[in-house]
Amino acid sequence: MNGMRRRHFLFLPTAAVSLAAVDRCGCDPAAPVSLAVRECSLTNEANKQDSGLEVFFLKDANPRKANRTLALPRRIVPGKMHELADLSPRERNQVWTAAIAKAKELWGGEWGVAYNGTKVRTQCHLHIHIGKLLKGVDGGKAVFVRRIEDIPVPKDGTGLWIHPVGNRLKVHIQEQICETVLLR
Repeated sequence: MNGMRRRHFLFLPTAAVSLAAVDRCGCDPAAPVSLAVRECSLTNEANKQDSGLEVFFLKDANPRKANRTLALPRRIVPGKMHELADLSPRERNQVWTAAIAKAKELWGGEWGVAYNGTKVRTQCHLHIHIGKLLKGVDGGKAVFVRRIEDIPVPKDGTGLWIHPVGNRLKVHIQEQICETVLLR
């Protein structure tokens, strides 16, 4: 598989993936009943956090992802898919800084962080997956950055995943399913 990314996951038909994704978001803390639906569970968790908190962490609730942690901004964007582009540059830097610091704390130099594209996300609230990068994953379109401030902001509904390479960050861009590069 030279030059190709190897991933370790079950391939699902496109129809099954698209049925799992959120196609519209109605999460609104002003209407608590709206937070009862599954796609608003992370918005509900953000709503429970201290209002002075900017970023918080949750253990992934999916039992098949026992090794995953999530980094989430506390700020809620009611009624729409919460995207990285919705955050100010300062807020994005805070989320990435916190996620990468937690990834290093949990996984040392073998960390990875991933942000899924909108076509496969099952939650309205923005969240970054934190985990151990699987051995041998690489490929696709990527850029190298030295500073968190230089991580590209997807504006086309795609996701990205990041891992360290020497003293730089390798940012794999323009993908949808990104979290599969991390240990479940």
